[in-house]
Amino acid sequence: MSRNHFDLLMLGHFAVDRIVVDGASETVSGGGVYYGGMAARRLGATVAVATRLREQDYDRLAEMRREGITVYPAPAAETSGIANYYDSGDMERRTCVPIGFAGAIQPDDLPIDWAHAPGAADDSGITARVYVIAPIMAGEVSLALLARLAQRGPVAMDVQGFVRVRVGDELLFRVSPQLDEALQHVTYLKVDRAEAEALTGETDLARAARTLAQRGPREIVLTESAGVTVLAEGQLHRAPFRPRSLAGRTGRGDTCFATYLTMRLSRSPAEACRWAGAVTTMKQETPGPWRGSPAGVERYLAEMA
Repeated sequence: MSRNHFDLLMLGHFAVDRIVVDGASETVSGGGVYYGGMAARRLGATVAVATRLREQDYDRLAEMRREGITVYPAPAAETSGIANYYDSGDMERRTCVPIGFAGAIQPDDLPIDWAHAPGAADDSGITARVYVIAPIMAGEVSLALLARLAQRGPVAMDVQGFVRVRVGDELLFRVSPQLDEALQHVTYLKVDRAEAEALTGETDLARAARTLAQRGPREIVLTESAGVTVLAEGQLHRAPFRPRSLAGRTGRGDTCFATYLTMRLSRSPAEACRWAGAVTTMKQETPGPWRGSPAGVERYLAEMA
């Protein structure tokens, strides 16, 4: 495979987050490109990440590079981040406070040769099998950039990039007026239960997934505390999360979506869903990105069969 061609090109802000549990604070790396990119790479995908952050924080990207991820950073005035507040008695619930925003990713931030179609003889930029929009909050990737990426290949998107809005020191659910048009360009859509209910008015996950699919996306990946539900090719698939601990709760959805996308490169929706459930189960038990192996996932699935 060409060194300029990747399985996944992930766009979004690398974050420097704070995790606060019962008042005890820890500064950690974060963001969808981090948690998702690390999981995808561990599963064998070739991964590139395009992101924005302060140049003073560039050294934090070394962790992803050591995993074999190709990183394309663009300088920003500040690094994005979120303070996640938890009560150890209920790690399922959290309060999220924005503590930085690196600004919108620009077309020129991406190592893409926009002048030529993918595969053209004179195309010197990178290409990908799937272009993954993995934002922390709204404003990272514009509708215009999403549409341009969709002209180059399938786009996967976490809907929080169009509904998780910074308002002062809060992150609020606000639906962008551009969301309906954005969904027309999306092949794989990730939502959580709260987002699905708010966007569709449906509390039943199956109905919510089918309603979202009618708005454009071909496959829906819907997460909640109990597991993941996938709608693909008209069929529903479910896989449970069975963590023994929620110490690694942060990054759950990013890990789940990236695992699904990686496995869909070579497997059926049903198998990709099973793997997403297994990897996300293991990820939630340990803080930080998932650092397991495909062999470990196979053992887990065999034990659960």
